[in-house]
Amino acid sequence: MDYRIFGNTGIDVSEIGFGCGDVGGLMVRGEHADQVRAVARAMELGINYFDTASRYGGGQSETNLGRVLKELSADVYVGTKYSLGESDPNDLKAGVIQSVEASLNRLGREQVDLIQLHDRISSQTDVWVRAITVSDVLGQVQEGLEILKSQGKVRFYGMTAVGEPSGIHDVVKSGTISTVQTVYNLINASAGTAAPAGFDMPDYDRLIDVAAERQIGIIVIRALAAGALTGISVRHPVAVPMVAPIGSGTSFQQDESRAGQFAFLVDEGIADDMPEASIRFALSNNGVSTVLVGYSDLDHLEKSVQYAAKGALPEEALARLPQAWSTFVS
Repeated sequence: MDYRIFGNTGIDVSEIGFGCGDVGGLMVRGEHADQVRAVARAMELGINYFDTASRYGGGQSETNLGRVLKELSADVYVGTKYSLGESDPNDLKAGVIQSVEASLNRLGREQVDLIQLHDRISSQTDVWVRAITVSDVLGQVQEGLEILKSQGKVRFYGMTAVGEPSGIHDVVKSGTISTVQTVYNLINASAGTAAPAGFDMPDYDRLIDVAAERQIGIIVIRALAAGALTGISVRHPVAVPMVAPIGSGTSFQQDESRAGQFAFLVDEGIADDMPEASIRFALSNNGVSTVLVGYSDLDHLEKSVQYAAKGALPEEALARLPQAWSTFVS
């Protein structure tokens, strides 16, 4: 396992992270024994970052991860996410504190290394649809996070880059956060490269470069586009059966169709399969700190680490990708 600098945190983070979300589902719906085996094997392979959220499985992911880490006496970095969906819109500071303290309780921990906003950035505050503004983030939300930090309950804080790209950039440019989770995959690579004119998906406008310039750690999410980039239509029993796109096409079916543009990476032997091509693509960007992969079983975990060990995609392959992206326009 190779390690990368995690922004300004002083942490050397494994380039493959352990995603504990709903999509892969292992840490939400998997058997306890399978969860223990997977986490133990992940640590043996050198994975040192585990990422969960208060909303994954209605808190079940945090509960399961906390139980397993305690059972294994694991010395790893843990990140989770807070949501303000049930907060008083007039007291977001209290909402942040309450959400994080509930997460700590489920995890069975006194502190997490990283806490991240899980709601989207919008021009208007509407907690019922999990939307808050840049002013909210830089105001009451940050005040709540600083209180938690002063109490030793969180070490660093960051955000998930969903919502209005311009607002996301404003938060990143403020320099107040240590990390940002961003969609970055073969279908929508705009967080790491210029999007073509008329691009019909969210344009994250080279967010990875903007963050890296400010020593903000970059966590890649949706590297496999929630399964659309796997080349496999049958989903694992513990995975969610249906997944809505985040930061890519209008539907999962559209994402699957567009994934076909990258079949040459496998057909020409550049990668053994599409999951390998996708993971190695994300790691080809030097600004990326870690790529989160959501697992359904131990085989997914093993293969993810094997793929990463092969390194970045060849430059000649990367140079052919813009031709495919030029077709993703309206």
